[in-house]
Amino acid sequence: MSTAIKRLLGVLALGLVPLPAQAAEGPAPPPNNVEYFQYGVALVLETALSAGDVCPEGASTPCILGSGGGLALRAGYRSRDPWYIGGAYEFSRQDSSNLIRLAILQQFRFEARYYFDQGTRTTPFVAGALGGMLYGGEWSASTAGGVLSAGAGVEYQVSATTVIGCAPMYRLLVPHAWTDSADQRRADNVLGFGFAHFFGFELILEVRDPLARW
Repeated sequence: MSTAIKRLLGVLALGLVPLPAQAAEGPAPPPNNVEYFQYGVALVLETALSAGDVCPEGASTPCILGSGGGLALRAGYRSRDPWYIGGAYEFSRQDSSNLIRLAILQQFRFEARYYFDQGTRTTPFVAGALGGMLYGGEWSASTAGGVLSAGAGVEYQVSATTVIGCAPMYRLLVPHAWTDSADQRRADNVLGFGFAHFFGFELILEVRDPLARW
């Protein structure tokens, strides 16, 4: 048998051998016995479900806190167990009905996620957050208060170190009462605070850096 024929048979034989699942499907999910420093950014939409006491019924002025969008920066610790614990800073440009010049909503959140790891590249999770907020014009603060957030999402592993995902979230804003430039009293309900309800949607890009074991 000639050398050329032997080579041809060898190539055909390789073509009949199935590739390993990992090579066919891409990188395997990260091992759960490794700890990670996980950080990244997210594009965020903040849709006002109800401005509540911030825009009281019967007010003589338009609503000062509407929907908007912005950017979130976050970093945290991903444990060997299915937990992520970290912090986030988010800023978004909101619709203020022209009552505030360049209305910016800032949020500072302590966040936690619980992953339902099935050993695949796609991993769903539930999430919750608690923190503070500032709202005002041109990065100033006309009011400050608290924020509570809860929701769920899904994470997809693009490479060994990079993940993308999305997460719909419910946010409860609890701003302190204030009087705006139109002399309208805002968020003055329970103990000098009001409530506003938002739906947040995040498009997430994050990177994982393995942490050295002690």
